[in-house]
Amino acid sequence: MSLLPKDRRNFLIRSAGAVAAISTTGTALVACGGGSAVATEYRYGVASGDPLTDRIMLWTHAKTPNSNESVPLTWQVSTSSSFDTIVATGSTTSTADTAFTNKVDATGLAAGNTYYYRFLDQYRNPSPVGTTRTLPAASATSVKFAVFSCTLYSAGYFNAYDAAAKSGAQYAIHLGDYIYEYGSDPAKFGNTDGVALGRVTAPANDIVSLDDYRTRYALYRSDPSLQALHAAMPWITVWDDHEFANNAWVDGADNHNSATQGAWATRKAIAARVYHEWMPIRTPDAANLLKIYRRFDFGNIFTLHMVDTRIEGRDKQYDGYGDADGGLGRYANALTSGADATHRMMSTTQQNWLTTGMAASTATWQIMGNQDIMARMWFPANVLQAQATATVSPTAVNQQAVLKSISDFLTAKATPAAARTPTQSGLVSTSTNPRLPYNLDAWDGYPIQRETILQTVKAQGKKLITLSGDSHNAWFANVTTLAGEKVGVEFAGSSVTSPGFESVGLGGLASSLDGTAVAPGVYGSGMGLVDDLNYVDAIRRGYLLMTATSASVKGEYVFVDTIKSKTYVAATGKSVTVAATGAVTYA
Repeated sequence: MSLLPKDRRNFLIRSAGAVAAISTTGTALVACGGGSAVATEYRYGVASGDPLTDRIMLWTHAKTPNSNESVPLTWQVSTSSSFDTIVATGSTTSTADTAFTNKVDATGLAAGNTYYYRFLDQYRNPSPVGTTRTLPAASATSVKFAVFSCTLYSAGYFNAYDAAAKSGAQYAIHLGDYIYEYGSDPAKFGNTDGVALGRVTAPANDIVSLDDYRTRYALYRSDPSLQALHAAMPWITVWDDHEFANNAWVDGADNHNSATQGAWATRKAIAARVYHEWMPIRTPDAANLLKIYRRFDFGNIFTLHMVDTRIEGRDKQYDGYGDADGGLGRYANALTSGADATHRMMSTTQQNWLTTGMAASTATWQIMGNQDIMARMWFPANVLQAQATATVSPTAVNQQAVLKSISDFLTAKATPAAARTPTQSGLVSTSTNPRLPYNLDAWDGYPIQRETILQTVKAQGKKLITLSGDSHNAWFANVTTLAGEKVGVEFAGSSVTSPGFESVGLGGLASSLDGTAVAPGVYGSGMGLVDDLNYVDAIRRGYLLMTATSASVKGEYVFVDTIKSKTYVAATGKSVTVAATGAVTYA
């Protein structure tokens, strides 16, 4: 091996830096000796996450093309985008062991400040520059953040991410289903337009192995809109089921077959490992990658409790046993008998962590970052029965019967009690026409643990807001006890791309659900099919833009008019403001 003279080596290093400085791709070609070497690629951009008042996680992927050699990196944090003033710096090494992903914890920062960061390889070739922000100081008066869930690559473009990057949000919160595990078969969920849109999932199979999961994350992180949003602000994330497999629980998943896909414990461990590799998360416990619940204090305005209701301690869903009625019979029996007391969404350890953390917080608001709908989405039995019949036998007669069941119930509910017919009184009565949950995978399937948490929060006198995802539709609802006492409210955001009620012909049901079919333009009337539901959009994709102060929390339901084209328009569909006094206004 020949050695270059020192001055020649220095010239090459300076040249590499100059080429990288004018590169728009984060990649540069560097002459070396008699041949050439390709400098580091930062193919998936940069990201930051899990901000605290004095530190933040920084992430990148750094690799030399066609090589598995390690890449020495220097990271820098500056108060200016030109990096004139470096306030924190350090070194790390990009290796094959983590699929060339890199995370560092940049410390020594100041609260509520905006910073710029980048990575440099050994030739001073820079990564793209990212913008990040520490958590606010106690004196902060306002916080603005965007909330996302359910981003299915093959279903459409991530226009909601693009819109949020221009929204003025300071932080991003992702509530799960950052990726989906399904293969590219057009018959699989959300894949109908994958080929036409040029968004075919890779690998082609459902992801199971270490390479599978890494390849899937790399595919998602290749999306320009996702990269741009990661580079624009710090993220706080938690997983749901599709980062593992559909309808997951502690010991299995609906979309896991041990006979063909191996042990669930193995797949679960792989999925968790790759999640920690690719997400800018500060791993709470390096010895237990399945533990990701954690807490963030946004000054005195709110404390954010990011919980894991999916993997850490969830018992098997009532609707996961193959019952003819979808598990409703066993659910009802368990609820009325008290046997549901040991049926859990999260472990007792996590539950205690959540409630003791809320008790200790002195912030005005307690916000729970949560995967699943926590509000009681209970439908009248006559409507659920008609819908079940129409699902099994979708004839015109049965479809009309569904519409009639809805109309009959809404009419009865809107009729003054003294004027109701016996039939209408029977429809309104919860004894003769009980309210039943439509989704036992959500908190509705774990009612006693939910009740325990809500009663604890009520006793603490805390102002509770739940942020929820998973459903693919936009909801604003009261969070109530089993006795109907309001303890908090829930902002549940629409999906970024995943199909919602509209995909099964139920998009037009929204006005019946929230009561605006009976009282047009009036939200929070309680006149809909679901007593606690105040607003719903069951058609559009988008995200939540939240603004929190000590006096109020405002949620703007931002929707994009299409996910099938990169050209789109974003607009606020509904704005809901919750005052610290409890008053709710709609705009």
